[in-house]
Amino acid sequence: MTNKRTPNKLITEKSPYLLQHANNPVNWFPWGEDAFEKAKQEDKPIFLSIGYSTCHWCHVMAHESFEDEEVAKILNDHYISIKVDREERPDIDSIYMKVCQMMAGHGGWPLTIFMTPDKVPFYAGTYFPKESKYGRPGLMEALEQLHNKYTTDPEHISEVTESVQHALDNTTREKSKNRLSKDTTDKAFQQLGRGFDFTYGGFWEAPKFPQPQNLMFLLRYYHFTGKTAALKMVESSLQHMAAGGIWDHIGYGFARYSTDEKWLVPHFEKMLYDNALLLMVYTECYQITKKPVYKQIAEQIIEFVKREMTSDDGAFYSAIDADSEGVEGKYYVWEDEEIYEILGEDLGEIYTTAYGITPYGNFEGKNIPNLIKASLESVAEEFDLTRNELRELLEGARQKLLVEREKRIYPHVDDKILTSWNAMMIAGLAKASKVFHSKDYLAMAEKAVQFIDSKLIMNNRLMARYRDGETKYKAYLDDYVFLIWAYMELYQTTFNLDYLERAKHFTNEMIDLFWDVDHGGFFFSGKDNEKLISNDKEIYDGATPSGNSVAAVVLVQMGHLTGETEYLDRAEEMYYTFYEDINIQPSAGAFFIQSLLLTENPTKELVILYEEDQSWDKVRNMLQESFTPDIALLVAKNPEQFKKVVPFAADYKKQDNKSTIYVCENFACKQPTTDIETALTTILNQ
Repeated sequence: MTNKRTPNKLITEKSPYLLQHANNPVNWFPWGEDAFEKAKQEDKPIFLSIGYSTCHWCHVMAHESFEDEEVAKILNDHYISIKVDREERPDIDSIYMKVCQMMAGHGGWPLTIFMTPDKVPFYAGTYFPKESKYGRPGLMEALEQLHNKYTTDPEHISEVTESVQHALDNTTREKSKNRLSKDTTDKAFQQLGRGFDFTYGGFWEAPKFPQPQNLMFLLRYYHFTGKTAALKMVESSLQHMAAGGIWDHIGYGFARYSTDEKWLVPHFEKMLYDNALLLMVYTECYQITKKPVYKQIAEQIIEFVKREMTSDDGAFYSAIDADSEGVEGKYYVWEDEEIYEILGEDLGEIYTTAYGITPYGNFEGKNIPNLIKASLESVAEEFDLTRNELRELLEGARQKLLVEREKRIYPHVDDKILTSWNAMMIAGLAKASKVFHSKDYLAMAEKAVQFIDSKLIMNNRLMARYRDGETKYKAYLDDYVFLIWAYMELYQTTFNLDYLERAKHFTNEMIDLFWDVDHGGFFFSGKDNEKLISNDKEIYDGATPSGNSVAAVVLVQMGHLTGETEYLDRAEEMYYTFYEDINIQPSAGAFFIQSLLLTENPTKELVILYEEDQSWDKVRNMLQESFTPDIALLVAKNPEQFKKVVPFAADYKKQDNKSTIYVCENFACKQPTTDIETALTTILNQ
């Protein structure tokens, strides 16, 4: 029997993660001055816990410790306890995660920080069990010992915090005298090659993450250099991931990561950003190879997101939990006999043979459907079926299993709307719409971007999060760069110059708010954001490409599109700013290296003034179906439409009232021609 208790101060928050802890016996505070003032007045250290609502180990620690009266008593007596949702406050998470990595040599969530009322840490870790086990110190023991240290040895605490502050101050690098060069792109390729798993695809050892930013870089590296090894690494990764259990073969969508090298056993949570970025990669790989499997997976990602992660307003939810009924993966796994009960003996036999389902299971006695060992050709032969007949039978089985699965208790959905993650999905949908000629995908993208325009801009300032009628937190660098990327993809899909104008507007605002005028590069937080103990400037990619990585790419693209060299100058400065970091480990900033590929290799600007006719339709399809990262494409019906956004193209003229193309390199244009098809065929085959 549970005791009714008064909720703590998290009860008025909108974050699903904070609300999960609103009825803990711990007297949690949200991040804010109330907590810090109380800590100063009572001379207590702060216990800061950072996580997110679909995090499995956050749930474990909450159940073991934060719901426990014994732990709560120590926290309430000796600490001021603060809960932070890392997805709402990535600025806070970024700084304290960096401290944890410095102190503990690793990071992750839940992130646990012990700090002074001045917000400076003196101890950091991740998951703590209640009592010492798994080779980890217990939370009870840590709480007692660290409180004792804080009260009896203030000099030691002062030494540690001074050291931490000094280390943080040194993480914001000064500009180097050296510049990143084309060699850096080759070095990144070679590093990725050394870390590549030639058996199962992907990079480094288990646990294995999809790392779509690496795959995007490799596709562009292949495009610029012709090195087929780069493309093979991408194809191997995409095919093995789609065969593994990290891909949901019943309801579609990718899970967060695989716990093994084969991609078989996932960490079952599904994140919006993973699916958005993988949508982009599968679509681009289809552009290059024209292999139907990549189009199929891309379209199935969209089907999943539309069914399970889209709000009634057309915006996209953040994540779906790994746990259901308190058990990781329970929603997604199957017993052998369960499959037969649903599908019957004959179809059940075919399905279990194809998807590796056995009475013994492949995950804690249950089964994760997968195609890792399957050869559908041999399955078809075994059951005397054609490939098409087998495909139809398996699809019918999948639909029956999905209907049955939907009767289970569904995992928790974090339904907050984040600008940055929504923008990634908008970019992916826009690209898929362009490549697959789908008006439905474009409609999804445009509805979501309209949501951002209407709900996530307050007092002319972009904001980071919307939930349950509340818009909160001034947007961070990541929100800006991904939204700029989304608008640029929407422009390349629709050729509606309003989208390019929006991209330009937010690029200028981003520079004003986040640019480091002393050393170049962009800070994570804007000059009008809350001031923290450090303003991070991140270049290495994490779960998503870093803000500076994407900023460098969009600046180069914007420079080529608009002809305004200020954008190119900023990107150029970043090649000095981040020289030390990137030169050490180029593959850790793979998305950033894309900008170097664009800068260090020949690129073209195409300006097309079109007439609506069959010829234009053919040309448009040719352009949009091709993978052309080296081409900046400007399109309008009349040149005066360019005047506001792209002044350099406003004086161009159509010839003989026909569709006309100008081919430019570095803003120097060749003689225009009305033979667009021939011109494009030459360009695309170069």
